Amino acid sequence: MTDLNWPRIQARIGVTPDGQPGPRTYAALFSKVAGRDLGDRGRDLGVGASQYLARYRIITPLRLAHFLGQTSHESGRYKYLREIWGPTPQQARYEGRIDLGNVQAGDGKRFMGRGILQITGHGNYHRASGRIGVDIESNPPLAERPDIAVLTACDFWAAHNLNELADADNLRALTRAINGGVNGIADRIELTNVAKGMLA
Repeated sequence: MTDLNWPRIQARIGVTPDGQPGPRTYAALFSKVAGRDLGDRGRDLGVGASQYLARYRIITPLRLAHFLGQTSHESGRYKYLREIWGPTPQQARYEGRIDLGNVQAGDGKRFMGRGILQITGHGNYHRASGRIGVDIESNPPLAERPDIAVLTACDFWAAHNLNELADADNLRALTRAINGGVNGIADRIELTNVAKGMLA
């Protein structure tokens, strides 16, 4: 495993190269991968990243590149921290989905996808709440807060052993673990390659 060379990365992305990966460094990384200035959202995502990425061992070029590529795709380049609710026919099927823990009327909408990896379903909110120590089950909109969105993404990453897949540079397996298939694979590859270029 190779450590991240923060002074070199910071110089590359236009941040003072102090070697300390704080909120401004991470905000710049999120913006560069998204291909646009994320403003306050980028700053708040950066706060979350500086608090949580190291805790979850997302600290190598490959791990961080895959994390950035996957989360950027899943959130529409960090534009959406909450699923757009129609409901579409697919969303309507969330109601009564026992496999998602949606057993009460309204659970489908209440526990819609939120965050940069779109945590979905009452059961997933319940389990994540217990692991992260933030009660997103009782207050689901908390999962939309950018710093918490990073935390829930890190938690999902760890719960599904995604560092191991990132270490193997196995983007397809990562995508299947996150998405259940390979939807958007070309975009995920492109975004991950952008991140790899910044972090090399």
